[in-house]
Amino acid sequence: MTSPAGVVYLHGFASGPSSKKARFFGERFAARGIRFTVPDLAAGDFANLTLTGQLGVIEAAVAGGGPVCLMGSSMGGYLAALYAAARPSEVEKLVLMAPAFDFAARWRERLNPAEFAAWERTGRLSVFHYGEGRAAEVGFALYTDALRHEPFPAVTQPTLIFHGRHDEVVPPGLSERFTADKPQARLRLFDSDHELVNVTEEMWEDTWAFFQH
Repeated sequence: MTSPAGVVYLHGFASGPSSKKARFFGERFAARGIRFTVPDLAAGDFANLTLTGQLGVIEAAVAGGGPVCLMGSSMGGYLAALYAAARPSEVEKLVLMAPAFDFAARWRERLNPAEFAAWERTGRLSVFHYGEGRAAEVGFALYTDALRHEPFPAVTQPTLIFHGRHDEVVPPGLSERFTADKPQARLRLFDSDHELVNVTEEMWEDTWAFFQH
């Protein structure tokens, strides 16, 4: 069995490097001497957040460190899949938690027609930023840029996905669809919601075993 050379953790939308799950996994990997990196995907500019910009942040975090394992939560899980599909030689394995596949389409579903029209007209949408504990605005470019990316990336690496059966933010059916045609991907469903905070120990045990094989 071998341990990962390094792990890059990608946080979710309107979150940050100090999220609960990032801290939890960071402590576990640090205790085993594994390099664990959590970049700020917004790079200090949440108002102009795009998937393409975040992929650039991931590229910088991965560069020079040799093949890494990617972990990602929600939007971070989707970004991990996008990056791994585009750069298979840089990513060994993936662990995705409630990955936000079909990102652009779900933004249309998330907002009612009036809200979406206002976002498009003004170019700004107010959301709660969990990482900063306050309301923050995100630009319409988040949506228009997301249309450029595959809703279900063609990942070829070994992939482990955790998803809550009661997730009302990202339906677990999206992870089921993603894994359906990928024999190297495994989905584990938990009696949990989108945050998965009640099953962190179980996720850690499964993740560590997955990374060692």
